[in-house]
Amino acid sequence: MNRWVEAARPRTLPLAVASIMLGNLLAFANGKFDWIIAALAILTTVGLQVLSNFANDYGDSANGIDNQDRKVALRAVQTGKINREEMKKVVVLTATLSFFMGVGLLAYSLQDASWDIWMKFLGLGVACIAAAIAYTVGKRPYGYMGLGDLSVFLFFGLVGTMGSYFLQTKTLPWHIALPAAGCGLLSVAVLNLNNLRDLENDKRTGKYSIPVRIGKTLGFYYQKALLFIGILPFASYHLIAYQVGASTTSNLLILLGYYPIIIMLRELNPNMTPAEIDPYLKKTALRTLLLILLFGISEIIQ
Repeated sequence: MNRWVEAARPRTLPLAVASIMLGNLLAFANGKFDWIIAALAILTTVGLQVLSNFANDYGDSANGIDNQDRKVALRAVQTGKINREEMKKVVVLTATLSFFMGVGLLAYSLQDASWDIWMKFLGLGVACIAAAIAYTVGKRPYGYMGLGDLSVFLFFGLVGTMGSYFLQTKTLPWHIALPAAGCGLLSVAVLNLNNLRDLENDKRTGKYSIPVRIGKTLGFYYQKALLFIGILPFASYHLIAYQVGASTTSNLLILLGYYPIIIMLRELNPNMTPAEIDPYLKKTALRTLLLILLFGISEIIQ
């Protein structure tokens, strides 16, 4: 069982649920919230993230990305803890379970919704499953073409936040897109760190991530831009929502959330080795989650 827990990569789960928590916190702040919808949404998202991790493990091994040159963050199939056929079967099983969990979420939260809304959300769910698998699996995985950043921005930012907000409130004001975009950009920052860590091996094996395409130095500038620009939409939303002025406590909470992310702008540099970069994946994910929690609380107490 430990090998499957390891392959599921629990350290990626906090970031996976960040956008769902953001959407639910904003809904709570606006007076509409159902704990069952929140729980089902988080459970479904965890299932999709585990599916993505299993599929990445399988796909990167099958495509030769995970090889003897990979020395940091070793994968289960790469090390032989799980064979490729076992992983393939579990990918199919996890995809099936994720689909039914998503259908359960929609069945509960969209009981009075029109057929049109139902089909749109069902389509989004199928797209999430397809995106989780196609990132590294198949003849032309989109993650190997440098499109992973766009996918993460969409699904870990816009879709997760705005979708969960709508399921709670059945409304979708335009300014919800601001914190959703911020969450997406910070999620892309985690992926970019992953790609910076694996840059040399990816270059040798034909995985053309953004850092491979632009180089390590520009990859770190891109990283810092993602972190800095990623916090701006949260501030913009706060200013739009409270034009007459927010409370001091609310403002302090948001500033407290910004600070750990801003610190990383100074700490990250192109001279870092893969082993030095790796811990920052977890740091960035947890600091993003902290910002979202503090931002959500600040909206609730405002």
